[in-house]
Amino acid sequence: MDLITAESTAGTPAGTTPLKVAVILASNREGRFAPVVADWFLAHADGHPAIETELIDVAGLDLPTALSYRPEPGSREVVADVGARLARSDAFVVVTPEYNHSYPAPLKNLIDWYRAEWQAKPVSFVSYGGVSGGLQAVEHLRQVFAELHSVSIRDTVSFHNAGAQFDDEGRHRDPAGADAAVKSLLDQLVWWGRALRAAREAHPYAG
Repeated sequence: MDLITAESTAGTPAGTTPLKVAVILASNREGRFAPVVADWFLAHADGHPAIETELIDVAGLDLPTALSYRPEPGSREVVADVGARLARSDAFVVVTPEYNHSYPAPLKNLIDWYRAEWQAKPVSFVSYGGVSGGLQAVEHLRQVFAELHSVSIRDTVSFHNAGAQFDDEGRHRDPAGADAAVKSLLDQLVWWGRALRAAREAHPYAG
């Protein structure tokens, strides 16, 4: 890592509230590989002393696909509930595949329903798919989240040909390398998450 070191985020000092991190599972594709990658990531994140995770799976949200400032009565509760889950999060991790050099449509739908909920919060990415490991999807997402005044984290965990990298139990076949990558991502996410949370508390964001 660069200026942000592992030592700077190791442990949770007394009186420090853990970061609430929403882990967003971006695929609803039939037969998706996404849960394998998400479960692997959550096993690491849930072991970090400074983090509390909540999984937000686009496959189970049932958000309307037609955006509206005034959702239909049957959709209002869904939109409000998802918005509340995003709003109480201090940071986000997006677990995304790459479809046709970009990210899945259900993820864009989730992002576009909200604005203030994303602002002044860090976003990191765990990607998979094809030769690029999903990095083309990540680069598109960085532009989208920049427009929403979010801070995208430099370090990314990516898996090319992900199906061959995990065994039948969901364990990564090269744990040393993968563990180092996810630790770097989590350390940076915690640093930025704490810094931006403190800034929002001191000066409410008005983007």
